[in-house]
Amino acid sequence: MDSDAPRDTRGTHANPLPRPMAAPEGVGVPPMPPGAPPMPDGSAFLTWLRAPRPQAAPGIWRFRYRPRPEVEPKETPTRQLLGGAVIALLCGWLLCSLLWNGYLGGFWQWPWYVLAPDSWVKGEAGQVGGAASWLYTWLVFGAIFALFGKIGHWGELWRRYGAPLLRAAVPALRSAVPAGRGTIPTSDAPPTPEQDPAEWPQLRQAGAHEAAARLAGEAKAGLMRDVDHARISRAWQGVRSGRHSLATFTGAVLKDGAAACPHPSGERDLPARHARHDLLTGQVRLGTTADDPRNPYHYRGAGLALGPDLLGTSLLAVGPAGSGKTGAVVRPLAESLCLHALAGRASVVVVGAAGAGLGPAESYDVVVRVGHPESVYDLDLYGGTTDPDEAATILAEALVGDLADPHPGSDSRRSTTVLAQLLGPFRAVHDRFPSVPELRQLLDGAPGPLAALRKGLTDTGHASLLRELDARERQMAHPGDVGTVLADRIALLDRPAFATFFDTSGQSRPFSLKALDHPVRVRIDLPQRGHADASRILARLVLAQFTASVTVREDRSLFACLLLDDASGVVTPEAVRGIQRLRSANAGTVLTLRTLDDVPRQLRGPLLGATGCRMALSGLTPWDGQDFAEVWGKEWTETRDVTDRQIIAETPAGKAVHMLRRVITGQAPTARAVTVRQVERERWSASELAHGVPPGHAVLSLTTVEGEHAPPLLVDLRG
Repeated sequence: MDSDAPRDTRGTHANPLPRPMAAPEGVGVPPMPPGAPPMPDGSAFLTWLRAPRPQAAPGIWRFRYRPRPEVEPKETPTRQLLGGAVIALLCGWLLCSLLWNGYLGGFWQWPWYVLAPDSWVKGEAGQVGGAASWLYTWLVFGAIFALFGKIGHWGELWRRYGAPLLRAAVPALRSAVPAGRGTIPTSDAPPTPEQDPAEWPQLRQAGAHEAAARLAGEAKAGLMRDVDHARISRAWQGVRSGRHSLATFTGAVLKDGAAACPHPSGERDLPARHARHDLLTGQVRLGTTADDPRNPYHYRGAGLALGPDLLGTSLLAVGPAGSGKTGAVVRPLAESLCLHALAGRASVVVVGAAGAGLGPAESYDVVVRVGHPESVYDLDLYGGTTDPDEAATILAEALVGDLADPHPGSDSRRSTTVLAQLLGPFRAVHDRFPSVPELRQLLDGAPGPLAALRKGLTDTGHASLLRELDARERQMAHPGDVGTVLADRIALLDRPAFATFFDTSGQSRPFSLKALDHPVRVRIDLPQRGHADASRILARLVLAQFTASVTVREDRSLFACLLLDDASGVVTPEAVRGIQRLRSANAGTVLTLRTLDDVPRQLRGPLLGATGCRMALSGLTPWDGQDFAEVWGKEWTETRDVTDRQIIAETPAGKAVHMLRRVITGQAPTARAVTVRQVERERWSASELAHGVPPGHAVLSLTTVEGEHAPPLLVDLRG
């Protein structure tokens, strides 16, 4: 059992041989203390595996998360808390003193006379009776102090000041106590075998006791890591769903142990990790939710993490250059999805400018460097399809999809028709699609290529397709022909830098997004330096091929995601419709923009509505903030209007008192009136988004694939 995927991806990467295994850098697994010796018994992995991960609201980092109340508890002001505690203590002490000295009579002792034996009451029992009398007295006094402690909020005083001081003193106490004497335990007792995930109880329940024992032994021996656990769990899901047999799975585990069911590349981890990952929940931590009054109380101070359950609704991040879109958002997400791909859970395509810092080439199976002479892989211009109509639709979207002016040349449907009139006959004659120079000549209407294509159709018995060429030649004679626009656009790809790319003769190794039904990791580097227009065409081409490929997959259990760094000029009406279809196909996209001005005005609202997760980074412009404010809507909030009214004294004594107060306080005596009302206000206004988001922060709203929402949250991307 080599892979959990229905088909392997061997041959889709530049290095088919397994690379040397790299030790994990302790990003997903809690790191060891500085100076501690290595733990070959797997203690670090078992600690990570057994850590609590309670259910939480969308976007909360669940690893060792401690749930908080939904509503912020009312906090007593410090001055009032301290004063009330002292007054309660004095009152309790005074009451106990009065009772002890008998100033309030002996009524408080009647339960003692009723319940205690006569020998205890009369003192005939000696020390036993005296001790019982003292015990009753201190119980009464304890009840009195408990009552006054409740009134004086002593518990809140302890939680706010006493407990932090104790926690600060505990490390000092631990260092002062010699080893073996009164050591404070640092970990809980191990769980029972039925509840211990390291014992693989799901395998034992299914009867695979030998496989479970082998995996448990390797975990305790330090031979298993988080990717291995996730990959084998994914393979076990394939057994439960019927894609694989139990015997095949058991045999692979008994043979290879933690290395069973490998990724087609043979790798078990990434060369390096730069973010915190938790493959047990599928999350990657991006930052910390700020402790801000605008955030819900149960989110404040919690880690902010994303996973496939949120990326399945797509993410749009908008912020100026240097705000952290690539380093704080795209790079961690790409790293997380690459780990998911190694575990057989996902396929990922990362698209960005060359040198954008999207991860080393060793972290990917396929690296396409468009315009780079040393690129091992080529990009399939037609998306791996053999249908001329489908190829024409995808290519037309890439070439003219960004033209907002609705003149005939920008009509995507007419462009699709023009391309289909040429691609169909050409494939019928040559059994392949035309290369970029050949397609440019056909769109320009060069007589030689059209005549040769007409002759080829006649010689090969495809005379029925001649009417396609006849229609194309008639349209070329009319002014404003769509073919002129297409020829100008395809000319951007017919450059010397791309001479060895987009080959259709079979001499290169083209990569097609049809391979996304495998757990493959792909990075596409675009030549934005010097070929900006061509890069935008290629970015639209990749997005169109991605939406067309993942929506027709037979096996949708594999999550597919496209990360497009800098989607300027990429968003088109067809792209927005494609993004809306991804949620039901277990796929999603991550798009970043410097500003919403890079999107046509009529598409900004639909784009924000099509993406379930929206992020506004610091430095946003007010007009971009207005679009976010509109899509995030309003909420009902409670406002307090305070009015100070001056008090007019009518008597001489009152005037004297007012004058004295004015001399002491420097202000005239006033009476305060407070009005509380409910008003509807924007969650985040355009001005707050433009000027109230600190550097390194972002405002992020989330939606899961099940439809659960999280309001806009102020997040520190540096924490």
